[in-house]
Amino acid sequence: MSAQGFAPVYFTDENTLGLGKLLRRAGRTDVFYPGHEGLPEIPRGTEDQDWLPIVGARAMIVVSRDRRIRTRPAELRAYHEHGVRSVWIGAKQDLGPQQQMDLFLAHEDRLRREIIKRGAGPWAVALGPSGIRPLPLRPNPAGS
Repeated sequence: MSAQGFAPVYFTDENTLGLGKLLRRAGRTDVFYPGHEGLPEIPRGTEDQDWLPIVGARAMIVVSRDRRIRTRPAELRAYHEHGVRSVWIGAKQDLGPQQQMDLFLAHEDRLRREIIKRGAGPWAVALGPSGIRPLPLRPNPAGS
């Protein structure tokens, strides 16, 4: 499958809510976020450990600024149990929603290729100004 023909669906968590809304306003239909009418089972304020299984089951790609989402025991367990795939978007300084969108769009083709290469989750990568790099996931705390 080529990266050009591959169309992942993204979920921007509450830390990247502005990014998700900007992408939607730009006409993207492949981006959802907490409180989006197309994803009623994840209202605003839903805890990470509650939405991660839903996003994993739908094979969405999480886009987040939360550095610890893949390290806290409950969330890490969800990564492993539900095959969560995520992209930490950031830089040395905090990026606003418009800067996040510019960064995302600048590297989107490469990100698609990375998603295809990595396949089923769990996995995590970082997306920064210089590109994409893998982020380690600790073993499942449940021991599976």
